[in-house]
Amino acid sequence: MAADAPPDTPAPPPGRRRLLALAGAALLPAPALAQPDPGDFPARPLRVVVAAPTGGGPDTLFRLVQPRLAEFLGQPIAIENRAGAAGAIAGALVAAAPPDGHTLLFDDASLLTVPFLNRALPFDYESDLAPVAGVAEIPFILAVATGTGIRDLRGYLDQARIATDAMPYGTPGVGDVGHLAGALLSLRTGLRMEHIAYRSGPRVARDLANGTLPSAYLPAEPLAPLLAAGRAHPIAVTGAARRGGIDGVPTVAEQGFPGFDLTNWHALLSPAGIPPAARRRLQDALDYALRDREVRGRMAAMGAFPVPVSDRLEDRMARDRALLRDLIPEAGIVPG
Repeated sequence: MAADAPPDTPAPPPGRRRLLALAGAALLPAPALAQPDPGDFPARPLRVVVAAPTGGGPDTLFRLVQPRLAEFLGQPIAIENRAGAAGAIAGALVAAAPPDGHTLLFDDASLLTVPFLNRALPFDYESDLAPVAGVAEIPFILAVATGTGIRDLRGYLDQARIATDAMPYGTPGVGDVGHLAGALLSLRTGLRMEHIAYRSGPRVARDLANGTLPSAYLPAEPLAPLLAAGRAHPIAVTGAARRGGIDGVPTVAEQGFPGFDLTNWHALLSPAGIPPAARRRLQDALDYALRDREVRGRMAAMGAFPVPVSDRLEDRMARDRALLRDLIPEAGIVPG
């Protein structure tokens, strides 16, 4: 689908734009009045605030789709990286922006944990930001060091059951999907498991490879070299399906825990109050970008898979929030 040509002049202020639109509408035939004009948005270049540093996972994912989004929308897209405070710095910037769809947030599932771990946020993720659409999901994989001799989830739980101390597991940070998956598995089994927070996935992979860490939850990208070298063994996928960049690994749900489904999804959000026509236009642009063969191939190499726009992001966020509302206090998760 070709994008409409962008206007040559900046959009008028919102109040004036509404008056002009009403005046113009009076001159149109009746059938045209019922159809929103998709060319009205975007009226100028877009700004996407990425809640991650340049070169980080979310940044890399968004830069995959950025060219196709810009192509469809007919406007440049400027990326502004604002890492820090678990994404709250980026979230606050976008929450305070005009709700016209020209300023957007690109963040991942960790945004749901922030309000539970930081009660002093200057904005509200639920009321001040609106979900536009998911972009990609990255399941985490529970892997064990080769020296443990563990080959599947049952063996992992058996070893945790007879161990004198809690079973350690590493993840890239407090409150990330890996941490939450480990906490949920501990609660579902009643077994003691100790979370070891690292600063990054590669650091977790390093200790898993040298055997100083017996188990870890990681995405496929940092884990793949260890598996190829025989330094680690994958035993479970945290998502609902056998996907995530490593073929043949069964899910946690398949191995005795129905309903277990935690993945690190990435999504676009806007300030609350975005016009429905602008939201639909952005969704159409994402659908166009995610159908691109090259985009899909490069996502697959990262252990990610595209999320269809038809999968309602707001439903997924509501479901995950409900899970975290009980899981975080029950597991005693506190800021690191």
